[in-house]
Amino acid sequence: MIKKLLSVLIPKDPELVRAEAYRKAIREEAKVGGRLFGPVPKGNRREFFCLDENTWVWHEEWTDGNGIRRVLTTRYDVRPHGLFKAQDGQPYQPITREEAAHLLHAMRQYNAEIDAELAPLMAASA
Repeated sequence: MIKKLLSVLIPKDPELVRAEAYRKAIREEAKVGGRLFGPVPKGNRREFFCLDENTWVWHEEWTDGNGIRRVLTTRYDVRPHGLFKAQDGQPYQPITREEAAHLLHAMRQYNAEIDAELAPLMAASA
């Protein structure tokens, strides 16, 4: 209660407000991106999102057939000399043409979904 009252009385740093808004937008976009590849099974987590103009992230958490919780994070970097990926802290490696085609398709789907979700919000705020 006191924390809420203080947050109203004490103005927030505009940089902190902007950073929190960015993080919130990324979290929401990640959920949308995670649904591009079908329904996310209950208890699983799947996210796909654009972190910045050169970085895409695929994150998935699931329980395998042996009941072990698994986590996989893949970062894709778009560089002037090619597309590279790193998984779970491993060094970046170039991706194959086939994987690049799949990534491009996913990027296009992601952008279309985000645009479709944002259009009604933009219209409502106009």
